[in-house]
Amino acid sequence: MSQNTKATCKIGPSILSADLSQLADVCNNMMDNGADFLHLDVMDGHFVPNMTFGHPIVKCLRKHVPNAFFDMHMMVDNPQNWVEDMASSGATQYTFHYEATEDVDGCIRKIREAGMKVGMGIKPGTPVEVFDQYIEKIDMALIMTVEPGFGGQKFMGDMMPKIEYLRKKYQELDIEVDGGVSPNTIDQCANAGANMIVSGTAVVYADDPRQVMNKLRDVCNEKLSRY
Repeated sequence: MSQNTKATCKIGPSILSADLSQLADVCNNMMDNGADFLHLDVMDGHFVPNMTFGHPIVKCLRKHVPNAFFDMHMMVDNPQNWVEDMASSGATQYTFHYEATEDVDGCIRKIREAGMKVGMGIKPGTPVEVFDQYIEKIDMALIMTVEPGFGGQKFMGDMMPKIEYLRKKYQELDIEVDGGVSPNTIDQCANAGANMIVSGTAVVYADDPRQVMNKLRDVCNEKLSRY
């Protein structure tokens, strides 16, 4: 688990929302406008119905965006199979889904041994309590506020109690929220205690991405100050 004494807000644009033919330019634009990390969605067509990109794209992207924190959201079956490839391609954090592997401990260990930070996510239907037995072994907990793999879904406000549960028990933990997060929903996420804010279209296609990210960050930091 993170050794920070207090969680701080970090904003991560979801680049899946971008024009993928201009990926490097979009990523650099997001970083230049104040992004704290980049959220890269990897889908395999099995764990979720869509397919995106794999480690060769990540490796190419790393050459053009050398200093960014790459948060890999691995929406794939058997996520342990891709750990080494993603590590060698330049991934910073490897976020796998609890539901996608029968050996959670083994997957965590493999990620750590590969030199990456460990993130673990859960689908909306999975109880938040599954985190409790792994919390000392991970750096970040991801709460999905949409069903992974489907675009254009409505933000699930009823997932906020999961974030509240984690924040009250683990005040220093990085808690990421992903799915339908925008200036219209950031209050709910921040009130619950999320500090790693993933936002796609609201940031990537904004006329002024810096302004949107600053708004998200300001709201988040204000709420986090209560913890």
